[in-house]
Amino acid sequence: MGHNHCMRRYVLTITCPDRIGIVAAVTGFIAGHGGSVLEAAQHGDLSSGMFFLRIEVTAESLPFGPERFREAFAPVAEEFAMEWHLTDTDRHKRVVLLVSKEDHCLADLLHRWRSGDLECDIPCVISNHEDLRSFVEWHGIPFPYVPGPGAGAGEPAQKAAAFDEIGRIFEAERADVMVLARYMQIIPPSLCDRYGGRIINIHHSFLPSFAGSRPYHQAFARGVKLIGATCHYVTADLDEGPIIEQDTRRIDHGDSPEELRRVGRDIERTVLARGLRWHLEDRVLRNGSKTIVFG
Repeated sequence: MGHNHCMRRYVLTITCPDRIGIVAAVTGFIAGHGGSVLEAAQHGDLSSGMFFLRIEVTAESLPFGPERFREAFAPVAEEFAMEWHLTDTDRHKRVVLLVSKEDHCLADLLHRWRSGDLECDIPCVISNHEDLRSFVEWHGIPFPYVPGPGAGAGEPAQKAAAFDEIGRIFEAERADVMVLARYMQIIPPSLCDRYGGRIINIHHSFLPSFAGSRPYHQAFARGVKLIGATCHYVTADLDEGPIIEQDTRRIDHGDSPEELRRVGRDIERTVLARGLRWHLEDRVLRNGSKTIVFG
């Protein structure tokens, strides 16, 4: 899914009520300014009556930059009651990672970032534990430590203070998206609402789904045949947010709990990396409690 182009592009994503003439109006606007369309994808949702569109235009084909593009396009957007967004591939999205103690997703994302496989900037990695500090700082990335609440009487106030601090760092870094790379704290509704569609989580989801700290051992005890992971946007409903990407792997009775964990970590890594890449490339459009993912 997706193409790595080195040339600068503008990516226009649109969500609006479905009606005749949307694609014609948008492509007509682009063609009218001499724009060259590199990629286009659309989807009409019959059940909700909504229409989704994603178009990539080569920047050099247009006579103006993103600001002027936005101004010129506004009347078209208004006519069709569009919710729309224009991004410039020259401006990398800023990603703040949140981690606890497990490093498999973090290590994978940092490797992809260093190798240029994930096009983004990572201004910092926030953690509620000190364990991964040296690893993160070795990559030249700041590591703000924001301890989670301890058990006890002051817990709610401590928790609120910790997440206020996380929100403050996110704003100070002018970040675009927050990625929970096996961050073992529940994000409070206030943060979920403030950053709707901008917090991505990786969840070890199973069929059946196992809660608790040792899901792979529970899966083993139940003789599960498929294990998997789910990358989703975080909402106030725990683990119920719109799904971006999922994958599963078949296992059998010969696999030990350790083997399940190894396979599980593998799937978590790849599913999170794919989901984040699609988000960075503006390929994911929210559709109520679901998402549209354009390939």
